[in-house]
Amino acid sequence: MSIFPKISLRPEVENYLKEGFMNKEVVSALGEQEAERKFETLLSHLSHPPSFTTVRVNTNLTSVQHVKNLLLEELQKQFNGLSVPILQHPDLQDVLLIPVIGPRKNIKKQQCEAIVGAQCGNAVLRGAHVYVPGIVSASKFMKSGDVISVYSDIKGKCKKGAKEFDGTKVFLGNGISELSRKEIFSGLPELKGIGIRMTEPVYLSPSFDSVLPSYLFLQNLPSALVTHVLNPQPGEKILDLCAAPGGKTTHIAALMHDQGEVIALDKIFNKVEKIKQNALLLGLNSIRAFCFDGTKAVKLGMVEDTEGGPPFLPETFDRILLDAPCSGMGQRPNMACTWTLKEVTSYQPLQRRLFTVAVQLLKPGGVLVYSTCTITLAENEEQVSWALTTFPCLQLQPQEPQIGGEGMKGAGLSLEQLKQLQRFDPSAVPLQDTDIDSLRGATTEDMMQLANKDCIGFFIAKFIKCKSA
Repeated sequence: MSIFPKISLRPEVENYLKEGFMNKEVVSALGEQEAERKFETLLSHLSHPPSFTTVRVNTNLTSVQHVKNLLLEELQKQFNGLSVPILQHPDLQDVLLIPVIGPRKNIKKQQCEAIVGAQCGNAVLRGAHVYVPGIVSASKFMKSGDVISVYSDIKGKCKKGAKEFDGTKVFLGNGISELSRKEIFSGLPELKGIGIRMTEPVYLSPSFDSVLPSYLFLQNLPSALVTHVLNPQPGEKILDLCAAPGGKTTHIAALMHDQGEVIALDKIFNKVEKIKQNALLLGLNSIRAFCFDGTKAVKLGMVEDTEGGPPFLPETFDRILLDAPCSGMGQRPNMACTWTLKEVTSYQPLQRRLFTVAVQLLKPGGVLVYSTCTITLAENEEQVSWALTTFPCLQLQPQEPQIGGEGMKGAGLSLEQLKQLQRFDPSAVPLQDTDIDSLRGATTEDMMQLANKDCIGFFIAKFIKCKSA
């Protein structure tokens, strides 16, 4: 059931998305009414969190069963003895799923209020506490230890430090303030810790702050699937072309049993440092991360040797993952996106430049996996159509495991080709009302089906390179 308003978009962005989802091919297959209903459902579902929290186990250091046991203890503590199941995904053996309880409708709103930014609000809906930098305003009488109602300023209209706010705000639940209003807005830059500890969130998910950091990586289900589709093998040389923050990079290394070489590129220095930190934390030695622009990763002419670092000679890598920079329109929950149409449509050319580099760097017989966390036709199926036309050496491949839906019509791909893609469409199943009683009555099979469908919007395509390009 929908408890939040649908995602708020600029009118030109909403129209652009609507044109994609109600293109001629889709309308002729579904009919105009059904196509429009699906699109409106999608906008509504994007503002709500997925039905499950997904964690990937670092099998390089521990077993899935061991982590499952530790997590069950942790959940008992966090949820005050409430018994919530933890499921191992049958097709992704290193993935654990925890059902999200909610929406919980009988939470009593308090007089004392805090307003948080939209990003912070999205994190709270997925289990996070409220950190001081995320707090935008607080009631003037708020003291440490007070029970506070927390709201998200989804349109970004609240002034920092305000004592009250009457604009559009969405209730996220109640928590206990760790600091007074005066302390929060004292201007001290070192205040970065928890400002409000959530005790009654509208959606109950575990907090993973400092929980088993060497054993777990918090990851959306399709993001964990991508690496399995890539299917890295021990001893191979693999490139993660746009790697930050390193979830997929570390997953590649773990699936290769840390044998071989995983090169991770990102052009932002701090993000590359984060990849290195994650590799260290997870005990992975096969990863080498470089601060480098992926669009320039092919070595042209007589560039001096870069000691195994970028740029690289053509046909260097056995497998390449291009988890491309994208408009991110599949992320959930997301109640508001302030981007202009120009920003939303700016990614397609960049994705094509990166894709061209990936094809050049891939060995003949090598595998290239392209993925995005967005829902637009232009960044997904249209890119596949473009790639198959531009690079005759590429062939689309079936994916294993196949847990997402098929690709969306509208980019001129055949039905056979659409079946080889995986598109995760958040409108695929109705929004859930999950409580402890409904979990007790649900079969593992039902829960698994729901987990596979009710996740973020995501897209995966897998190619093989047939002959030298």
